[in-house]
Amino acid sequence: MSVIGKPVLYSYWRSSCSWRVRIALNLKEIPYDIKPVSLIKAGGEQHSNEYRDVNPMEQVPALHIDGHTLVESLNILHYLEETRPQRPLMPHDFIKRSKVREICEIIASGIQPLQNLIVLIHVGEEKKNEWAQHWITRGFRAIEKLLSASAGKYCVGDEITLADCCLIPQVFNARRFHVDLRPFPIILRIDRELENHPAFR
Repeated sequence: MSVIGKPVLYSYWRSSCSWRVRIALNLKEIPYDIKPVSLIKAGGEQHSNEYRDVNPMEQVPALHIDGHTLVESLNILHYLEETRPQRPLMPHDFIKRSKVREICEIIASGIQPLQNLIVLIHVGEEKKNEWAQHWITRGFRAIEKLLSASAGKYCVGDEITLADCCLIPQVFNARRFHVDLRPFPIILRIDRELENHPAFR
C-alpha cells in the first residue's frame, strides 16, 4: 500500500488512550511524530476550533496516517493491525482473538471512560478518587477472572497483543488513583513483565 509521509499522533502524555496507540506503533516499529495536545492548558487544547477539525469528539488520540485522520484508539489499533500485519498484535486463533477483543473492550468501554478527565471534572474534586477507584476495581475484577483462563506470559497466551497495549496504561491509571491492586495478581504479574519493555516505556 502507498504510505504518505510519516504518521502524526495527536497525543497527551498522561492519556492512556494515546499511550495504547504509542505502544502499538512502537511494537510494529512504525516511525511517527507526536503533536502534543494539552488536555489542561488554557482549559484544554482539545476544545480548540483547530483541534475540533481533527477530532470532533475533542479527545485524544487522533492519528494522521496514509493521508487520513483516524480517531478512537481501538479503531486506530485495528487499522494498524489490518494495514501493517507484520509484527502482529492479534493471534491467528479465532477464540484467542475474541479474548483479546474482550479485554480491550472492557478497558475501553467499561473502565477508562468512567475515569476520564471530562467525567472526573463532572464528578467533582471531592469524590473523583473514590469514583475512579470504584470503576477501575470493578473492571479489574472482571479482567482478572478472564486472565485466569487466557493468560500465558501476557494477557492472551505468550505473545504480546492489543490486550496488553490496553492493560498496561490502565494499570498506570489505577496506581494514579491509589487503587489497591493486591487482589489482582495476574494483572500485576503482566505489568511487571512489560514495565521495562522499550515499546511500553
